[in-house]
Amino acid sequence: MSPPVQHACSFLFVPADRPEQLPKALASGADMVIADWEDAVAPAHKASARQALAGAVAQLAPAQRARLLVRINAEGTPWFRDDLAALALLVGQGCAGAMVPKAEGASTLVAVAHTAGSGAALLPLVESVAGYDALPALAGAPQVARLAFGHLDFQADAGMDCQAGADGHGDEGDEHELLPVRLALVLASRRARIAPPLDGVTVDLQGSTRLARDARRARRMGFGGKLCIHPSQVAPLHAAFDPDEAAVAQAWRVLQALHAAGGGAVALDGRMIDGPVLRQAQQTLARHELACARAAGHPVAGAGATLA
Repeated sequence: MSPPVQHACSFLFVPADRPEQLPKALASGADMVIADWEDAVAPAHKASARQALAGAVAQLAPAQRARLLVRINAEGTPWFRDDLAALALLVGQGCAGAMVPKAEGASTLVAVAHTAGSGAALLPLVESVAGYDALPALAGAPQVARLAFGHLDFQADAGMDCQAGADGHGDEGDEHELLPVRLALVLASRRARIAPPLDGVTVDLQGSTRLARDARRARRMGFGGKLCIHPSQVAPLHAAFDPDEAAVAQAWRVLQALHAAGGGAVALDGRMIDGPVLRQAQQTLARHELACARAAGHPVAGAGATLA
């Protein structure tokens, strides 16, 4: 499975029929880029979008291809089979894999994996009640690296009306109604021992307040990253997920205190610390390692920490 996909925090969508945007997206600081053959491309342009992406990928360096995913069209659409054939060629050239929209059963993922090859990482996008019901099967399907939450489509499918609320104040826009669904994605990922899931997009592009709030909620709930629709969202997303200096220093203190005590439990700053606290400290340092690798200009694949 592709290490960049497992460890990445930021996933930036780019329309596949706009190949000139691909190098800019890869240079944006996003950990992964998703070339979109689905929602971003009009039906009349699906075929030309496949050709445009193939031409653009041919110009990329191997390290850039390893950071590139493709969102294919959903099974049952007229474009699904042709997408799979084109995807297999891109994976053969070193692209990371595919985001699979409207995922509602393992059979779809098995078909994608079979055609794309064993090197393709798959990210099922849960966008419906049927997808929610199938979470264990989706998380456990072959080559699935992460789950992702398409919360806007999910609301429409379930008949929900979570307010957008972009002002950052009060409860409006916090999407409390979706908390059980988000938690289900986190728990299904953990049970399947795959990397933490990705939260959905923030459609508000007027400043970073809403994005930062959404990202902090995702981090608190156990998500490992988030989908982005604009390069300006990448930096505030990383700021929300990457530990600050105080958190890193405290994590090191926890590790040192438990090491000095020879394991077990020990008091630190008037608080009892033991195994669960140690694991939280290790996760903090793992996220810090990834942040340092990113800041140094190295791909997230270079970080050896495991966040799952």
